[in-house]
Order: sequence, then structure tokens, then C-alpha cells
Amino acid sequence: MAPLLVVTVALVLADSAVVTLALPNILQHLDASVGQVAWVLIAYNLVLGLCAVPAAMLYTRAKPRIFSAVGIAVFAGSSAVCALAGSIDVLIAARCVQAIGGALALIGCLELLVAEYGERRGVRFWVTAGVVGTAVGPVAGGLLTQAFSWQAIFIVQVPFAVLAVPAALAVRAVPTPEVDRHRPAIRANLTLALMSAALTAALFLLVLLLVDGWGRSPATAAITVSVVPLAALAARPIARFLRPPQEVEIAVGCFLVAGGLLGLAIPPSSNLAWTIAPQALVGLGLGLTMDRLTTRAMELRLPRAHHAGWTIGARHVGVVLGLAILTPVFTADLRDAQVPAQQAITSLVLDAPLAPQDKISVAEALGSELSDQQDQVPDLHHAFASLNLAPSERPAAAQLERDLNAQVERAATRAFRNSFLIGAGLALIALISLIPLRRRRTP
Repeated sequence: MAPLLVVTVALVLADSAVVTLALPNILQHLDASVGQVAWVLIAYNLVLGLCAVPAAMLYTRAKPRIFSAVGIAVFAGSSAVCALAGSIDVLIAARCVQAIGGALALIGCLELLVAEYGERRGVRFWVTAGVVGTAVGPVAGGLLTQAFSWQAIFIVQVPFAVLAVPAALAVRAVPTPEVDRHRPAIRANLTLALMSAALTAALFLLVLLLVDGWGRSPATAAITVSVVPLAALAARPIARFLRPPQEVEIAVGCFLVAGGLLGLAIPPSSNLAWTIAPQALVGLGLGLTMDRLTTRAMELRLPRAHHAGWTIGARHVGVVLGLAILTPVFTADLRDAQVPAQQAITSLVLDAPLAPQDKISVAEALGSELSDQQDQVPDLHHAFASLNLAPSERPAAAQLERDLNAQVERAATRAFRNSFLIGAGLALIALISLIPLRRRRTP
């Protein structure tokens, strides 16, 4: 039964990014604005980040098994409400409740896993499940959205969470809460927050670039970004083989994430192959840093639940920080890229080997599409599909559509560049917390 608790930890932390590839479908299905849909992602991370420490403090005053079972049940019930939501407001509210249940479940599952496996193995299972869940979230969400619908993301969580409730109640010897003896590991948690903010660029902006910028399907994007979790899983065996000091391992991880985000900022083209190596670097950095930093922030610190709460809070407040910094940047860059992109589109239409009247029809159709899709990467296919061209003109129109899509992809790539570079900067700033503090000498 204990493995269900590990799965629950992975599900709760996967939910921080699982809806990323489903956001366009949610926007359309619930007739919401872009800002409202963004809160489906922000609300969960914000509430989970703010509730983690209070949940840890509440744990010390509650019965551990009941505490954990209630948290898992709340998470399961709110996941079902998310799947059934008929409006964006209901979905956002359900996501907030889901985060509260998730905070209780994460703290409770940690203590139950320690009771089942011992402290060292229990904490390791808890930490590893969190890293895997964080990395796999976008992949799972994209595949489920493409294969079924965005509601499937939440539906599949319900049976696992429901089965985890009796698993929590079945744990027998639960450790008694420890006395508060240690202060939070501020430097490790600060690095966790900054790295989470940096990883937002890879786990959130990259999938937006693939789907909205380069026009790939959610399933294609999900398969592409699967490089990140695979590399993250490979990081731990590599680290165990090389056995570097903790500080070196974390520093290398920060540099790898920064290097990967730099690579994503300057791809030579929109060919998906150019994202593989940068994603591998990000995944290796994720596996090296988040695992080690979480363990470092909790190791030998009591009460264990309190310090777990601080790590959860740091990670998810970091995600919100990343979204708050990066989203306005790429939105503004996308808006700034529209004028030169439209000028390039106009030039391509004028130079196309089409009859003058057909050029006018193409220009009018494109103008209507660009007007309707302001502040987002335009999909020009509908403009060409609506044209009534002579058979002799269709090859030239098809070539024009390919040329225009290539221009749009180049403009989108440039629009995301600054955000990826800022993410790389955040990963490098995280290194500051690793600088040893100079101790004052006593006279």
C-alpha cells in the first residue's frame, strides 16, 4: 500500500505544471480569457506554496493517519470537481482547494513513508517522487489532452488518490511529532525557489513555444519535452557514480540548467531536434539540484514536517515568481514582434506568384486572422482554407502558406528568447546561496 503514497506525492507535485499543454483547450472549452486561464496554473502553485508551512504546523497537532487521509481525500474530491467544472471560475476555485489538499497530503505522506521505510529511505522516496512528478507533469498532461481531453488530466488522478486514502489509514507505527529544534535552511530553500523560477522557463514556456509558437500538437510537444524527465532520472545514477561534493553537484546543476535555457533561447530553426540537447541539460540540472537541495534543506532538521513544508513552499513560490517575471516579458516581446512580422508577411504576399486579385483575397483573409488573434502567435491556416482559388493558383498559395508559417515561427522564437535568457540568469543567481559566508573570528 505504501507505493500509493509515493504515487500521491508525484501526482500532487505533477499538478504544478500538468495543465500547461491543456491551457489552449481550456481557454476554448470554457470560453475564458488568456489571463483567467493563466490562473489555472498560478492559483494551484500559489496556494500550495502558501499553505505548505501552515499545513506542516497543523500536522504536529493532528493524528497523522487521519491528517494524511483527509488531505488525500480533499485532493481527490477537488480533482473530480476540476474535471466537471463548467466555468473557468469553478475550475480556478477547485484548483485552490486541490492545492490545500495537496499540501496536507505532501506533509502527511512524508511522515507515513518514514514510518513504512525508515527515515533515510522514506525521505528519499518522497524527494524522488517529487522530482519525477515535477518533470513528468507537462508530458502526462499533453498526452492525456491529445488522446482524450483536458478533463482527463484530472479524471485519472481520482482513482489513484482514492486508493491512497486507505493506504494512509493502514500505516501502523507513525512517528510522534518531534520538538521544534532547528531553524529553516534559508540558503538551501532560497536556491530551491530560484531554481524553481528558472525551471518554469523550461517546463512552462518551452511547451508554449512548441504548441503556440511552432504549431506542434500537444502530443508532439509532450513527447518532445519527455527529454527533461528522462534526463532528470539519469542524473542521480550519474551523481552516485561520480560522487561529487554536495556543493559541486548543486553548482553543476545550476550551470546545466542555465546552459540548457541558453540553448533554448538561440535555436537555429524551429526543428524540434534543436531542443533535445538543451532539454537534456535542463533535465540533468533538475535531477542534480532539486533532489539534493530538498534533502539538504531537510537533513537532520527537526521537526521533519516543518522543514518539508518550507521546501514545498520555496519550490512553489519560486514557480509563481518565475511566472510573474517571465510571462509579462514574453507577452510584451510577442506584442513587439507583431509589427515586423506583419511587415514580413506583407512582403511575402506581394512577392508571391499569384494573380493580383488573389493577392488581395489572401491579404484580406490574413488581415482578418491577424486582427482576431492579437497578442498571440497567429494560426494562418484558416485564412488559406477559406480562399476560393483556381486549381492553377493552389500550389503557389500552398508555398506562400509554408513561407508565412516559417516567418511566424521565426518571430515566435525571437519573442521567447528574452524569457529563456532571464530563466538562465535566475539559475545562475541561485549560485549566490552556495557562496560560503565568512565567519567572524572571535578575539
